[in-house]
Amino acid sequence: MVSAFAIPAAVLTHAGRVAAGLPVGVDIPELLTGRAALLDLPAPGRVSAGGASQLLRARDGWCALTLSRPDDLAAVPALLEADHIDVDPWRAIGDWLAACSADTAVARARLLGMPAAMLVEAAPAQPVVQRITTQAPPRPWTDLLVIELASMWAGPLLGRMLVRAGATVVKVESLARPDGTRRGSPEFFDWMNGGKHCITVDFDETTQLSALLAAADVVIEGSRPAALARRGLGPDVVPAREGRVWVRITGHGTVGDRADWVAFGDDAAVAGGLVGAAADGPVFVGDAIADPLTGLEAMHAVVESLHRGGGELVEVSMAAVAAGYAALPDEGTVEVAARAPAPGPPAAHLGADNATVRAVVERRLAAC
Repeated sequence: MVSAFAIPAAVLTHAGRVAAGLPVGVDIPELLTGRAALLDLPAPGRVSAGGASQLLRARDGWCALTLSRPDDLAAVPALLEADHIDVDPWRAIGDWLAACSADTAVARARLLGMPAAMLVEAAPAQPVVQRITTQAPPRPWTDLLVIELASMWAGPLLGRMLVRAGATVVKVESLARPDGTRRGSPEFFDWMNGGKHCITVDFDETTQLSALLAAADVVIEGSRPAALARRGLGPDVVPAREGRVWVRITGHGTVGDRADWVAFGDDAAVAGGLVGAAADGPVFVGDAIADPLTGLEAMHAVVESLHRGGGELVEVSMAAVAAGYAALPDEGTVEVAARAPAPGPPAAHLGADNATVRAVVERRLAAC
């Protein structure tokens, strides 16, 4: 049975307007429900459609927590200040939260590197744009080389849109820790990554990464900023081609401690207040809705930056994107039946294009 998702009408309308300005067609209902259709996910409530996030009542308010990674589950005893737990982790967390304030709980979870958020803690914000190198005249999409250092959903979605626009997109993964979605639904991974060149690199050996970034016209960064900065690979360090656009997708921005906060699509939506309302409190909207909305907004930001001549660092926060959509006028909700995307090109195997991409990068750098 196909699930139906209650999506705010204003979200659908505004996302449609954003999509209308892109060089590729985007079916907004499909964008927001496609993963749910592929994975046969149920509509969410206090538990997210994917099942890894929950909206939880603390002593003084609501918060969200995501336990999608083995490390998150392993951190639960430390979160609860217990040696071990003998019951379902969610039950133990719920009992603990009943006597804990939401801000204290979320702060402790973040200290442990867990994805967590208080309800409506983020404010709407446009992408933060900073000039970092020289500009260049606009070029055809087919002339652009995109280096994608992102995993899961928002960043790969941006990369996939750029593939559809005609750019050459290189998905860069660690051989030891590839994109986690490779272990999940092949259909979803193909939807996000079909048509890309897939390579593997050693992230502790910076020579190859530096060459990739120096050859790029667009960089998609989806890790926390410190991950590249401590390797000397930040956008202000790596030599840049004229007009390079560096897109940094974060959970909560890059100011202060926020730069280290982990976020997934459902908890980021809660941070922005993009939630539904039930009789007894908030419920999740859509399926990890901050992810596809952020990918869409990031594509819009890339298009605008390239039209300006590029040479910019563009920072897009998932929580801020969600907050922007949550702030739209209330126009009611629309029941959207989950709609699977049409099959597209399959994603390449891990490291399938190492030799091809190495040759492309060498030619580009030699021509500079």
